[in-house]
Amino acid sequence: MLVVAALVASYGSSLRAYLEQRTHIASVRANIAESEAHIAALEREKARWNDDNYVISQARARFAFGFPGEIGYRVLDEDGEPLDHQDTLSDPKSLDESPPEWWETTLDSVETAGNPPKDTDPAEQIAPPPSPKPDR
Repeated sequence: MLVVAALVASYGSSLRAYLEQRTHIASVRANIAESEAHIAALEREKARWNDDNYVISQARARFAFGFPGEIGYRVLDEDGEPLDHQDTLSDPKSLDESPPEWWETTLDSVETAGNPPKDTDPAEQIAPPPSPKPDR
């Protein structure tokens, strides 16, 4: 009876590990199938973009593209606003301040590396991130 109990305990732990591995394999296979479906959808989209008619239809829909000699129409609502989707750009944070040129930053870092400040703590030499500028 003791030998049978020891065998059941050893096979039980092996069976548990086997079932966990089967569950893991099933989830990995599901992830692979999902990835393959996503890849197939991207390949179909890529094939569509190789068709000139599809590219023209997308240009017409997204950018109001028209060929020379065509007359474009827009449907307006009661207020005179177009009924189609309006794309907008956000305002830039700051047009007044331009970032320093790359060579200025490089030159400053080379000079600092060659002549480190002696009177400051090394932790204080690290510049804090720039604070966001308030919108005006």
